[in-house]
Amino acid sequence: MVVIGITGNIGSGKSTVCRFLAELGAAVIDADEAAQETYKPHSQAWQEIIDTFGTEVLQPSKEINRVKLAQLVFSSPEALTQLNEIVHPKAYQLVKEKIESYRRLGTKAVALEAILLIEATWTTLVDEVWLVIASPEIALQRLTRHPGADRDQILARLKSQTPAEDKAKHADEIIHNEGDLTRLREKITELWNKLD
Repeated sequence: MVVIGITGNIGSGKSTVCRFLAELGAAVIDADEAAQETYKPHSQAWQEIIDTFGTEVLQPSKEINRVKLAQLVFSSPEALTQLNEIVHPKAYQLVKEKIESYRRLGTKAVALEAILLIEATWTTLVDEVWLVIASPEIALQRLTRHPGADRDQILARLKSQTPAEDKAKHADEIIHNEGDLTRLREKITELWNKLD
């Protein structure tokens, strides 16, 4: 089984690449979903988040208000580091277990979509790193199309991310995604066909 780490900054098209890989037969694991699983109400991460950021990040249902938490952490590098230190080790373990369960099932390939694959040193989980790149202008266009998108928050998030050029040093494959889905699908199919 081959494990492909799909990474890139927000708006680059990681999810689209994973969708194409799923169509080709890969199992897909979303690191962001795994991170959210770790802070279910009354879990260890949930308690640590409340201890660190206060009860104002809770919804009346006692679930973490992800919008409020994101506003807090993306406006403060220190807060983002604190959140990552709480969530990353637990999410890493969860993802590792999911990969192992696919290995036991005899799955040909797993695509791990992880925005912080390189920064969080999750590259130990994967055999190959595929970096998806889009120009900042294209990424901003994509991200501001969503209903309720806050342009200033999106710009703050884009600025807080590791530049694609730095990530490229760790990538086995660089996939340029400027919006031509046919070309993107062809590129992903070509890379898929090269997998062992």
